[in-house]
Amino acid sequence: MSGSSPDSGIPVRGDSENKVTVLVADDHPAVLEAVASYLQDHGLEVVGRAQDGVEALELIERRLPQVAVVDVRMPKLGGIDLARKLRGKSDTQLLLFSGYGDRAVLMEALDAGVRGFVLKEAPLEDLVRAAHALAAGEGYVDPVLAGLLAVSVSERVPELTARERDVLRLLADGLSNEEIGKRLFISAETVRTHLRKAMDKLGAETRTQAVAVALRDRIIS
Repeated sequence: MSGSSPDSGIPVRGDSENKVTVLVADDHPAVLEAVASYLQDHGLEVVGRAQDGVEALELIERRLPQVAVVDVRMPKLGGIDLARKLRGKSDTQLLLFSGYGDRAVLMEALDAGVRGFVLKEAPLEDLVRAAHALAAGEGYVDPVLAGLLAVSVSERVPELTARERDVLRLLADGLSNEEIGKRLFISAETVRTHLRKAMDKLGAETRTQAVAVALRDRIIS
């Protein structure tokens, strides 16, 4: 068998040419075409293009690309929410391609299980390098964002756990402890425990202050 989709002839994982298979998703048609064409011209096999997150999710489930290059901000379903939906359900590695060089966005993506992040201002060759890294089971973080993380560490920004950041994000959205617990599938008491630990680390005396500090220091977005 050639490893092609029986109904489309599009190569999927296991293609005989052993190329890295990728899907590209971006809501800007010009960017979508430019990225897909560049990857194709540089030895990767583009198995699909999508202009929103829902379409990307459907194509990932059907065509099983090794890597999906997706925009962080897309209609219907953003890249980070897409990562949450795929986590534990797909072997496809998400490579977020974003115009947002924000530490909080990076942290949220890492919390969602994303291990690849390239800024749109970076040379397109970085996307090729990142796609190969992810297909090989490695991670890739844009050097600019890696630098932001290093600066944050040197400035001694408090390191919250992924769950503590989740709680603060939902708290910032106005949810109660009970609502946060239901969203995260934990008890309201466990939510309070995570919140107390986050407040201690941030030096905050109230829930509102904890959220404000986390937003100010770009620990959450």
